[in-house]
Amino acid sequence: MKRSFQSCLLCLVFSATISLLGCGGDDGNTNTGGDDLFVGADADTDADADADTDADADADADTDADTDADAKDADLAPFREEAKQFIGFIMQRIDTNSDGVIDSEEIAASDDPDRMKEADANEDGEITKDEMIESMAKAMKDRQDRENGEEGNTEPMEDNSTDSGELADPAAGITKDAFGETADGEAVDIYTLTNKNGLVVKMITYGAIVVSVETPDRDGNLGNINVGFDSMDGYLGGPPYFGATVGRFCNRIANAKFSLDGEEYTLAANNDPNHLHGGEQGFDKQLWDAEPLNGDDFVGIKFSRVSADGEEGYPGNLTTTAIYKLTDNNELVVDLSATTDKKTVVNLTNHNYWNLGGVGSGLVHEHLLKVEADEYLPMDDTGIPTGEIATVTDTTLDFIEFHKIGERLADNMTDPVGYDHCYALRDREKASVDNLVLAATLKHEGTGRVMEIYTSQIGLQFYTGNYLDGTEANAGLAQYSALCLETQHYPDSPNQDQFPTTVLNPGESYHHVTVHRFSAE
Repeated sequence: MKRSFQSCLLCLVFSATISLLGCGGDDGNTNTGGDDLFVGADADTDADADADTDADADADADTDADTDADAKDADLAPFREEAKQFIGFIMQRIDTNSDGVIDSEEIAASDDPDRMKEADANEDGEITKDEMIESMAKAMKDRQDRENGEEGNTEPMEDNSTDSGELADPAAGITKDAFGETADGEAVDIYTLTNKNGLVVKMITYGAIVVSVETPDRDGNLGNINVGFDSMDGYLGGPPYFGATVGRFCNRIANAKFSLDGEEYTLAANNDPNHLHGGEQGFDKQLWDAEPLNGDDFVGIKFSRVSADGEEGYPGNLTTTAIYKLTDNNELVVDLSATTDKKTVVNLTNHNYWNLGGVGSGLVHEHLLKVEADEYLPMDDTGIPTGEIATVTDTTLDFIEFHKIGERLADNMTDPVGYDHCYALRDREKASVDNLVLAATLKHEGTGRVMEIYTSQIGLQFYTGNYLDGTEANAGLAQYSALCLETQHYPDSPNQDQFPTTVLNPGESYHHVTVHRFSAE
């Protein structure tokens, strides 16, 4: 089911806008009384044709048709308002020269020119924004009437899925393409997830990495808000964990050592003198198996791999599953689980770098952040917690209420300057996979984008891209051009008995869930 992104958007025009309002797809035929998105300007009067069988009734039929047309025009008003919410997003993708009109060349270049032409109400060879809105509104109204048992086709809808479970409509579903190769020549695939609202998440099998997350702003304009590379070359260069699934142990372990039952384990000191994010060849640099998932209200990928006993110095064969779902509620769900055959330590997270203004739009200083935490973990000058859990009151870490990130960023006495701190979430004792708690809310006033983060974890690492330096290895992004909000257990927990344990025993299961909920205001 390979398709281009333009193809996805064209399919969105034909069917996903209908789905967005609780309606389904169609059988691909036009003017059949089915679910076509674009209908002709005279479609409202077609139902009157059968009334003209008696010549003596022509005048009355015309009068009735005019009355019906007036009533239907009034009925369309709310659907026009719905259509207007998505028209900016649609026009942005189809109107390639951005002149506000879909001209004959753009129609001809589409995947289905005949259906596009149905929106051309005055048949002048061009489709205006108003014509698009009107056509969409009529289709929405027609479909609602059918669902309510009113006029129109009452035949059962065609099953819109394949034998494999994939959605037949590529406007909402999963596609798989080649992305490149690892340094050892192994093939890397990229999966594109699209929900019924047009949000898009792209992920690769290398590192179970989130390459991009495309969400609409308040005007419906789609934009990528997650940092990633468009080829494997970028990821092989050793980037700063852009979008990666991190393990076995995210964040730092002091002096790259820990002990279990009296036996000391030595890890890579890849953040001298400490161990960081699983080591030199952590989960972010491994190839994962991938399985597409299709649910009633989500599409997703199930990534899995076995980390062998001794990999990066950790004990036990660790079987890990990372499930990423894009829901029709505009949520990115990250579901991480693991089991082991030998006592070990585990702390998994996702390392997305966010900029709600759009990647490359500038620094994150104007973002508004609220963190659901009254306490944080003070740390030494190498980023290791001191063991204390301290109040955020009267510190630069107080985000109990919304603050601009740049407001106090320069006042942090870290090297390099910025935020790179772990919060102890306020509701951490209530958190579980069955009771996710709100961890943080991030807003960008310029675009209206909002991201809320809910989690079963106890901690949240807030990082402002302090080490980004504008080089190619950092996707050309300057310092503070993106930020991370990583849900996790506390850093260095294996060496700090006062922290909640990160030990995993045979027969037990590690399982945590984090949800990123996207909206615009």
